[in-house]
Amino acid sequence: MSVSTPEELMDYEQAVASFDPVLGLEVHVELGTVSKMFCGCDTTFGAAPNSQVCPTCLGLPGSLPVLNATAVESIVRVGLALGCDIASWCRFARKNYFYPDMPKNFQTSQYDEPICTDGHLDVEVDTHDGPPGSRRTFRVEIERVHMEEDTGKSLHVGGATGRIHGADYSLVDYNRAGIPLIEIVTKPVEGTGALAPRVARAYVTALRELMRTLGVSDVRMEQGSLRCDVNLSLRRSPSDPLGTRSETKNVNSLRSVERAVRHEFGRQAARLTAGDRVVQETRHWHEDTGTTTSGRSKEQAEDYRYFPEPDLVPVAPDPAWVEELRAGLPASPAVRRGELQAAWGASEQEMTALVNAGAVDLVESTVAAGAPADAARKWWLGELARHANERSVDLAELPITPAQVAQVVALVESGALNDKLARQVIEGVLAGEGDPDAVVTGRGLAVVSDDSALLEAVDAALAADPDVAEKIRGGKVAAAGAVVGAVMKATRGQADAGRVRELVLQRCGQA
Repeated sequence: MSVSTPEELMDYEQAVASFDPVLGLEVHVELGTVSKMFCGCDTTFGAAPNSQVCPTCLGLPGSLPVLNATAVESIVRVGLALGCDIASWCRFARKNYFYPDMPKNFQTSQYDEPICTDGHLDVEVDTHDGPPGSRRTFRVEIERVHMEEDTGKSLHVGGATGRIHGADYSLVDYNRAGIPLIEIVTKPVEGTGALAPRVARAYVTALRELMRTLGVSDVRMEQGSLRCDVNLSLRRSPSDPLGTRSETKNVNSLRSVERAVRHEFGRQAARLTAGDRVVQETRHWHEDTGTTTSGRSKEQAEDYRYFPEPDLVPVAPDPAWVEELRAGLPASPAVRRGELQAAWGASEQEMTALVNAGAVDLVESTVAAGAPADAARKWWLGELARHANERSVDLAELPITPAQVAQVVALVESGALNDKLARQVIEGVLAGEGDPDAVVTGRGLAVVSDDSALLEAVDAALAADPDVAEKIRGGKVAAAGAVVGAVMKATRGQADAGRVRELVLQRCGQA
């Protein structure tokens, strides 16, 4: 079977002028429980394939599920934080479909009776068309939050795409099958216009921050513990009926959520303008090209057949228990950001920059590891943001930890590194050369602070440029900059520039 190719796109500004977008976002969050949803198997990420399975999560005959109480508590806390109504009675269903990653040939989920309904999440988005820092708030209505179990993971070997088409063979790892999962489904999000891609990204960012604040998941998108299905439809006018939607599956980075909406906007607009129709289907997201391709048609009747799960009793949360959980909720992410802003002495503009970059948690962890807040902000929003942009990844996906950034900051603060050398150390850590100390040793990057070595370099630089030396001796101390530059070049940037300047002025009788 041939793999579908990307379709033509309409210019984004033209598409925005011609069509009104409607978003729908389905976010799947793996809960950070010790055991799986319906059995006692371990949930640690990265274990050897098929080493964390049992008869229950493999769907073997005679095995029976037992509901994870911590997972139920987690989803109730999520629902409360989103302002949802918590059902007094709900139950599970069997969602029947065949695919190799589902060993039972059905997924235990919730269908018409979810545990949480009718919530909302407010998100702020930079408009870029108003004064600097101008922001607009959108309320994203939540239709439902329900419980289910995650599926296994297929690995398609061979071929060029990493997908089943063209692969030589496929492998399945069932370690993930049965891990507690919640799905958060929005109502249609209307009125976003040209800001639709940013609203989608801001919503997923806010959800991720909320899950982390609640402590229910590590929400590491690069490991698949938070994934987003992006639905988009277009119509000519907000007064028109909703258009036909596409569903881009399993988008796993904040940047890609925004890019997927933008791409689908242009693709659908091009089809509609050409007189074609948009097909209701799932689509695959291609991170390397920033495009989507057709997956599976969903134009016929719903494929899934749901039946009440006979092996699990209904869930009936005690209202008093729900109120206890409500009273124990932590401060909202917005309140937490305000507290951090005050603790760090950051301006509103600086805090907005951290939020937009997805760096609040990274900076907080770096500060917790011992770095001053201003230095942590500087490195995450400067050098590390540059590397993230070059790699087209989110900051959190860079192969460097907040603790390692704090180590770099400590080396700079102690005088062992200057900023130029620190950038090289970060480069080494990102290249997999080890912790900062190992990179400093391996690359020989420590600052030269021995006065005898510096004096030797200063004398050589003065001797090489006697005219500049004479100007300094004559009182033109600004000329010392040229000598300092020569010394820095001779020491490959490893000298302490301030100390070099002091020594130059001493040698020229101006200290």
